[in-house]
Amino acid sequence: MIGGDVEGGAQARRAPHHSLYIQILLAILAGVVLGVLAPDVAVQCKVLGDMFVRLIRMVISPVIFLTVCTGIAGMRAPGALGRVMAKAMAYFLALSTLALVIGLAVALFVQPGRGMNVDIGALDGQSVADYVVKAHAQSAQGFLLEIIPDSLVSPLAGTNVLQALVAAVLIGLGVSFIGARAEPLRALLDQAALVVFRVVELVMRLAPVGTFGAMAFTIGKFGAGTIARLAGLVGCFYLTSALFVTVVLGSVALLNGFSLWRLLRYLRDELLLVLGTSSSEAALPSLMGKLEEAGCDKSVVGLVVPAGYSFNLDGTNIYLTLAALFLAQACNVHLGLGQMALLLGVAVLSSKGAAGVTGAGFITLAATLAIVPSVPVAAMALILGVDRFMSQCRSLTNFIGNAVATIVIARWEGGLERAALDRALGGASILTDAGQFGIAE
Repeated sequence: MIGGDVEGGAQARRAPHHSLYIQILLAILAGVVLGVLAPDVAVQCKVLGDMFVRLIRMVISPVIFLTVCTGIAGMRAPGALGRVMAKAMAYFLALSTLALVIGLAVALFVQPGRGMNVDIGALDGQSVADYVVKAHAQSAQGFLLEIIPDSLVSPLAGTNVLQALVAAVLIGLGVSFIGARAEPLRALLDQAALVVFRVVELVMRLAPVGTFGAMAFTIGKFGAGTIARLAGLVGCFYLTSALFVTVVLGSVALLNGFSLWRLLRYLRDELLLVLGTSSSEAALPSLMGKLEEAGCDKSVVGLVVPAGYSFNLDGTNIYLTLAALFLAQACNVHLGLGQMALLLGVAVLSSKGAAGVTGAGFITLAATLAIVPSVPVAAMALILGVDRFMSQCRSLTNFIGNAVATIVIARWEGGLERAALDRALGGASILTDAGQFGIAE
């Protein structure tokens, strides 16, 4: 079982002062304090957060490659691969589109940018120039070509999640089709997976250090009062994301027989890590391990989680439509139904393939606005200062959405061990104990 042993997790729970949860929480608080008291020093701590995220990204491709390879190689029916991916993509499309529509509806109802009366000519477009260049480069490369690796092993040396997934699927299918003759290779892959996840455990011990550095930089660079200048937009985004998680994802969880609140408690270490680093990728290896421990089939976890990190970005989708309409309202740009429909359609496409790292949502927004010229890209300078705060919420929502999606699809595929899920979440199935749903403990 990947992601560490169960006994070790039980020991950590019996000694809460040693748990990753407590350490990350203290690191976040320490980072905030340093950012407020000594902002110049805090800004220099950015390197700690960057180093930790780079360490995590270093192991993500091997983790996905080996997990998917061994999972597919062990499939009794390799034909199930297409069925799992078809269900996953249908789920992703439905939830992602719903998130986009919700962001659009909230922006139209609340109108957070109304009354700002920003002069478009006075905006500093240079401040977002780098993001615009990255957005154009992203669309110019061609998404479909970008997911095809140069070789079967090159994804192991890169950071493209989808390339690692494609190579792993192909090799896993090859091993599965050959059968007994490929057993030595499958055993070797299993052993390699053990080594890689031991490396992940070692890296995760540095999570409090990385979280401290990232949080200290955020507060030191932008200031605790920065958020107040655009509190309407930030608050609207956080509330919309919270409603999406509690109402939409909570309902999905309820319909599929588990409690969202118990799941969030089970993943609290990872949620704090995502909050501190503003990167859902930082918790990807640990998420995969915990979902397996919670009874999700290894092959389903290996396929759905990596794909979800590119195709199921609920928080990013809410942000795209909400931020786009905020900028239009702030600049007094009226969007008709046709223009909003175009914005929605473009956002559906541009949000796919966005990485789960800091700043990816901002780049995707630039790509969306570049195709919908009614709203000037230079207007993005208005939200550049608070994007870091919104990035944290985007990452949290994306992370929770992918955790829920994996359990749901595992259940649809008959690859969910209910007893293991109940043990992990600390309670019986809510299908037999509905009173547990929504009750704080």
